[in-house]
Amino acid sequence: MPTYSTLINRHALEALLREGPAPAVFDCSFDLADPEKGEIAYAQGHLPSAQYLHLGRDLSGPKTGHNGRHPLPDREVLAARLRELGLQRGQQVVVYDAQGGMFAARAWWLLRWLGHSAVAVLDGGLPAWQAAGLALPSTPTPGDFVSAEALVASIDRVALLESVRHQGPWVIVDARAADRFRGENETLDARGGHIPGARNRFFRGNLAEDGLFKPAAVLRDEFKALLGDTDARQSVQQCGSGVTACHNLLALEIAGMRGASLYPGSWSEWSSDPDAPIETAL
Repeated sequence: MPTYSTLINRHALEALLREGPAPAVFDCSFDLADPEKGEIAYAQGHLPSAQYLHLGRDLSGPKTGHNGRHPLPDREVLAARLRELGLQRGQQVVVYDAQGGMFAARAWWLLRWLGHSAVAVLDGGLPAWQAAGLALPSTPTPGDFVSAEALVASIDRVALLESVRHQGPWVIVDARAADRFRGENETLDARGGHIPGARNRFFRGNLAEDGLFKPAAVLRDEFKALLGDTDARQSVQQCGSGVTACHNLLALEIAGMRGASLYPGSWSEWSSDPDAPIETAL
Protein backbone atom coordinates (compact mmCIF):
# COMPACT_ATOMS: atom_id res chain seq x y z
CA MET A 1 0.00 0.00 0.00
CA PRO A 2 1.23 3.54 -0.72
CA THR A 3 2.23 5.89 2.08
CA TYR A 4 0.43 9.23 2.13
CA SER A 5 2.48 12.17 3.39
CA THR A 6 0.59 15.29 2.27
CA LEU A 7 -2.99 14.69 1.11
CA ILE A 8 -5.28 11.68 0.86
CA ASN A 9 -8.61 11.76 -0.95
CA ARG A 10 -11.85 10.26 0.28
CA HIS A 11 -11.68 7.24 -2.02
CA ALA A 12 -8.17 6.27 -0.93
CA LEU A 13 -9.14 6.59 2.73
CA GLU A 14 -12.25 4.47 2.16
CA ALA A 15 -10.02 1.78 0.64
CA LEU A 16 -7.65 1.87 3.62
CA LEU A 17 -10.51 1.61 6.09
CA ARG A 18 -12.06 -1.23 4.12
CA GLU A 19 -8.98 -3.22 3.13
CA GLY A 20 -6.26 -2.15 5.57
CA PRO A 21 -3.74 -1.71 6.89
CA ALA A 22 -5.90 0.34 9.24
CA PRO A 23 -4.90 3.99 9.49
CA ALA A 24 -5.07 6.13 12.63
CA VAL A 25 -7.71 8.78 11.92
CA PHE A 26 -7.92 12.01 13.94
CA ASP A 27 -10.67 14.61 13.85
CA CYS A 28 -9.19 18.08 14.48
CA SER A 29 -12.33 20.18 13.93
CA PHE A 30 -12.29 23.35 16.01
CA ASP A 31 -13.79 26.82 16.36
CA LEU A 32 -11.53 29.59 17.69
CA ALA A 33 -14.58 31.51 18.95
CA ASP A 34 -16.09 28.44 20.67
CA PRO A 35 -13.31 26.04 21.76
CA GLU A 36 -15.67 23.19 22.65
CA LYS A 37 -17.71 23.30 19.44
CA GLY A 38 -15.42 20.98 17.48
CA GLU A 39 -15.48 18.28 20.14
CA ILE A 40 -19.24 18.52 20.44
CA ALA A 41 -19.57 18.11 16.67
CA TYR A 42 -17.19 15.15 16.82
CA ALA A 43 -19.38 13.45 19.43
CA GLN A 44 -22.39 13.90 17.17
CA GLY A 45 -20.72 12.15 14.25
CA HIS A 46 -17.30 11.58 12.73
CA LEU A 47 -15.38 9.42 10.31
CA PRO A 48 -15.11 5.69 11.10
CA SER A 49 -12.55 4.93 13.84
CA ALA A 50 -11.64 8.62 14.21
CA GLN A 51 -10.37 9.93 17.54
CA TYR A 52 -10.51 13.60 18.51
CA LEU A 53 -7.53 15.94 18.94
CA HIS A 54 -8.32 19.26 20.62
CA LEU A 55 -6.37 22.30 19.42
CA GLY A 56 -5.95 23.71 22.93
CA ARG A 57 -5.49 20.56 25.01
CA ASP A 58 -3.64 18.28 22.56
CA LEU A 59 -2.14 20.33 19.73
CA SER A 60 -0.88 23.23 21.88
CA GLY A 61 1.12 23.62 25.05
CA PRO A 62 0.54 25.74 28.18
CA LYS A 63 0.35 29.49 27.65
CA THR A 64 2.57 31.81 29.67
CA GLY A 65 1.19 35.10 28.42
CA HIS A 66 4.33 35.67 26.37
CA ASN A 67 4.50 32.61 24.11
CA GLY A 68 1.46 33.15 21.89
CA ARG A 69 -2.07 31.80 21.89
CA HIS A 70 -1.19 28.30 20.66
CA PRO A 71 2.40 27.47 21.70
CA LEU A 72 3.88 24.16 20.67
CA PRO A 73 3.06 21.24 22.98
CA ASP A 74 5.77 19.35 24.78
CA ARG A 75 7.02 16.67 22.39
CA GLU A 76 6.78 13.78 24.85
CA VAL A 77 3.40 14.87 26.17
CA LEU A 78 1.98 14.86 22.63
CA ALA A 79 3.66 11.54 21.82
CA ALA A 80 2.14 10.01 24.96
CA ARG A 81 -1.29 11.34 23.99
CA LEU A 82 -0.99 9.78 20.54
CA ARG A 83 0.05 6.46 22.08
CA GLU A 84 -2.98 6.68 24.35
CA LEU A 85 -5.16 7.10 21.29
CA GLY A 86 -3.68 3.98 19.71
CA LEU A 87 -1.03 5.29 17.31
CA GLN A 88 1.54 2.69 16.27
CA ARG A 89 5.04 3.33 14.94
CA GLY A 90 4.96 3.77 11.17
CA GLN A 91 1.17 3.63 11.03
CA GLN A 92 -0.54 5.73 8.37
CA VAL A 93 -2.20 8.74 10.00
CA VAL A 94 -5.08 10.69 8.44
CA VAL A 95 -6.14 14.00 9.97
CA TYR A 96 -9.15 16.06 8.99
CA ASP A 97 -11.45 18.86 10.08
CA ALA A 98 -14.54 20.68 8.85
CA GLN A 99 -12.70 23.96 8.24
CA GLY A 100 -10.81 23.37 5.01
CA GLY A 101 -7.76 21.85 6.70
CA MET A 102 -7.21 24.88 8.94
CA PHE A 103 -6.61 22.76 12.06
CA ALA A 104 -5.79 19.41 10.45
CA ALA A 105 -2.70 21.01 8.91
CA ARG A 106 -1.51 21.90 12.42
CA ALA A 107 -1.78 18.21 13.41
CA TRP A 108 -0.05 17.22 10.15
CA TRP A 109 2.91 19.49 10.93
CA LEU A 110 3.12 18.37 14.56
CA LEU A 111 3.25 14.69 13.58
CA ARG A 112 6.09 15.44 11.19
CA TRP A 113 7.76 17.50 13.93
CA LEU A 114 7.67 14.33 16.04
CA GLY A 115 9.34 12.40 13.22
CA HIS A 116 6.24 10.63 11.88
CA SER A 117 6.19 11.09 8.09
CA ALA A 118 3.21 8.85 7.26
CA VAL A 119 0.61 11.53 7.93
CA ALA A 120 -1.82 13.07 5.44
CA VAL A 121 -4.68 15.56 5.50
CA LEU A 122 -8.01 14.38 4.13
CA ASP A 123 -8.51 16.59 1.09
CA GLY A 124 -11.83 18.40 1.50
CA GLY A 125 -12.16 17.20 5.08
CA LEU A 126 -15.46 16.26 6.66
CA PRO A 127 -17.60 17.97 3.97
CA ALA A 128 -16.01 15.74 1.30
CA TRP A 129 -16.85 12.66 3.38
CA GLN A 130 -20.53 13.36 4.02
CA ALA A 131 -21.74 10.97 1.31
CA ALA A 132 -19.81 8.11 2.97
CA GLY A 133 -21.75 8.35 6.26
CA LEU A 134 -20.64 8.81 9.85
CA ALA A 135 -19.88 6.42 12.70
CA LEU A 136 -19.96 6.48 16.50
CA PRO A 137 -16.72 6.91 18.46
CA SER A 138 -14.79 3.80 19.42
CA THR A 139 -12.46 3.22 22.38
CA PRO A 140 -8.84 3.03 21.26
CA THR A 141 -6.30 0.51 22.49
CA PRO A 142 -2.89 1.86 23.61
CA GLY A 143 -0.28 2.11 20.88
CA ASP A 144 3.52 2.13 20.89
CA PHE A 145 4.16 5.48 19.21
CA VAL A 146 7.26 7.38 20.37
CA SER A 147 8.68 10.75 19.40
CA ALA A 148 11.62 10.78 17.00
CA GLU A 149 13.91 13.59 15.89
CA ALA A 150 12.10 16.56 14.36
CA LEU A 151 12.05 16.62 10.57
CA VAL A 152 11.14 20.30 10.36
CA ALA A 153 12.88 22.84 12.57
CA SER A 154 11.18 25.79 14.19
CA ILE A 155 12.98 29.11 13.98
CA ASP A 156 14.01 30.98 17.08
CA ARG A 157 12.23 34.29 17.63
CA VAL A 158 15.57 36.03 18.18
CA ALA A 159 16.73 34.98 14.71
CA LEU A 160 13.54 36.41 13.27
CA LEU A 161 14.07 39.68 15.11
CA GLU A 162 17.63 39.95 13.85
CA SER A 163 16.46 39.21 10.32
CA VAL A 164 13.95 42.03 10.54
CA ARG A 165 16.50 44.48 11.90
CA HIS A 166 19.33 43.60 9.54
CA GLN A 167 17.43 42.44 6.45
CA GLY A 168 18.66 38.88 6.85
CA PRO A 169 18.10 36.03 4.41
CA TRP A 170 14.76 34.83 5.76
CA VAL A 171 11.47 35.53 4.00
CA ILE A 172 8.58 35.68 6.46
CA VAL A 173 5.17 34.56 5.16
CA ASP A 174 2.04 35.45 7.14
CA ALA A 175 -0.98 33.14 6.66
CA ARG A 176 -3.60 35.48 8.15
CA ALA A 177 -6.33 37.23 6.19
CA ALA A 178 -5.27 40.43 4.42
CA ASP A 179 -7.24 42.72 6.74
CA ARG A 180 -5.51 41.41 9.86
CA PHE A 181 -2.18 41.55 8.04
CA ARG A 182 -2.84 45.24 7.44
CA GLY A 183 -3.68 45.75 11.11
CA GLU A 184 -7.43 46.03 10.57
CA ASN A 185 -10.13 44.12 12.48
CA GLU A 186 -7.61 42.83 15.03
CA THR A 187 -9.70 41.34 17.83
CA LEU A 188 -7.47 38.45 18.94
CA ASP A 189 -4.02 39.85 19.65
CA ALA A 190 -2.39 42.71 21.55
CA ARG A 191 -1.59 44.86 18.51
CA GLY A 192 -2.61 44.94 14.88
CA GLY A 193 -0.27 44.70 11.94
CA HIS A 194 2.46 42.31 10.84
CA ILE A 195 6.15 41.55 11.25
CA PRO A 196 8.18 44.06 9.21
CA GLY A 197 8.99 42.74 5.77
CA ALA A 198 6.54 39.84 5.98
CA ARG A 199 4.64 38.77 2.89
CA ASN A 200 0.98 37.80 3.04
CA ARG A 201 -0.38 34.45 1.84
CA PHE A 202 -3.86 33.85 3.28
CA PHE A 203 -4.05 30.13 3.94
CA ARG A 204 -7.43 29.79 2.23
CA GLY A 205 -5.69 30.72 -1.01
CA ASN A 206 -4.39 27.14 -1.02
CA LEU A 207 -7.90 25.82 -1.69
CA ALA A 208 -9.92 25.77 -4.89
CA GLU A 209 -13.58 26.78 -4.97
CA ASP A 210 -14.65 23.17 -4.26
CA GLY A 211 -12.75 23.23 -0.95
CA LEU A 212 -10.03 20.85 -2.16
CA PHE A 213 -6.37 21.81 -2.30
CA LYS A 214 -5.25 23.32 -5.57
CA PRO A 215 -3.08 21.10 -7.82
CA ALA A 216 0.59 20.92 -6.92
CA ALA A 217 1.65 22.80 -10.05
CA VAL A 218 -0.68 25.70 -9.26
CA LEU A 219 0.52 25.90 -5.66
CA ARG A 220 4.12 25.77 -6.82
CA ASP A 221 3.63 28.65 -9.25
CA GLU A 222 1.84 30.75 -6.64
CA PHE A 223 4.45 30.20 -3.93
CA LYS A 224 7.32 30.80 -6.35
CA ALA A 225 5.70 34.11 -7.28
CA LEU A 226 5.44 34.95 -3.58
CA LEU A 227 8.97 33.91 -2.61
CA GLY A 228 10.74 35.14 -5.72
CA ASP A 229 14.35 33.95 -5.81
CA THR A 230 14.24 32.77 -2.19
CA ASP A 231 14.33 29.02 -1.62
CA ALA A 232 11.45 27.66 0.47
CA ARG A 233 14.02 26.48 3.02
CA GLN A 234 14.78 30.12 3.77
CA SER A 235 11.15 30.94 4.46
CA VAL A 236 9.49 31.23 7.85
CA GLN A 237 5.79 30.50 7.93
CA GLN A 238 3.74 32.28 10.60
CA CYS A 239 0.15 33.35 11.24
CA GLY A 240 -1.74 34.45 14.34
CA SER A 241 -0.67 31.69 16.70
CA GLY A 242 1.14 29.01 14.70
CA VAL A 243 -1.96 27.13 13.50
CA THR A 244 -2.92 28.23 9.98
CA ALA A 245 0.75 28.67 9.06
CA CYS A 246 0.81 24.86 9.00
CA HIS A 247 -1.74 25.03 6.17
CA ASN A 248 0.85 26.95 4.12
CA LEU A 249 3.54 24.47 5.16
CA LEU A 250 1.35 21.63 3.92
CA ALA A 251 0.69 23.47 0.64
CA LEU A 252 4.44 23.98 0.17
CA GLU A 253 5.01 20.28 0.75
CA ILE A 254 2.33 19.40 -1.80
CA ALA A 255 4.06 21.76 -4.22
CA GLY A 256 7.36 19.95 -3.68
CA MET A 257 8.89 22.99 -1.95
CA ARG A 258 10.22 21.44 1.24
CA GLY A 259 12.13 22.67 4.26
CA ALA A 260 10.24 25.81 5.30
CA SER A 261 10.22 26.65 9.02
CA LEU A 262 7.36 27.38 11.39
CA TYR A 263 7.45 30.32 13.81
CA PRO A 264 5.26 28.74 16.54
CA GLY A 265 4.58 31.90 18.55
CA SER A 266 3.66 33.84 15.41
CA TRP A 267 1.88 37.19 15.62
CA SER A 268 0.35 36.49 19.03
CA GLU A 269 3.84 36.20 20.54
CA TRP A 270 5.44 38.93 18.43
CA SER A 271 2.71 41.51 19.14
CA SER A 272 2.81 40.82 22.89
CA ASP A 273 6.29 42.36 23.04
CA PRO A 274 5.87 46.18 23.10
CA ASP A 275 9.43 46.60 21.79
CA ALA A 276 8.98 44.36 18.73
CA PRO A 277 8.65 46.43 15.54
CA ILE A 278 5.46 46.19 13.50
CA GLU A 279 4.17 47.32 10.12
CA THR A 280 0.63 47.98 8.94
CA ALA A 281 1.12 48.90 5.28
CA LEU A 282 1.12 46.25 2.58
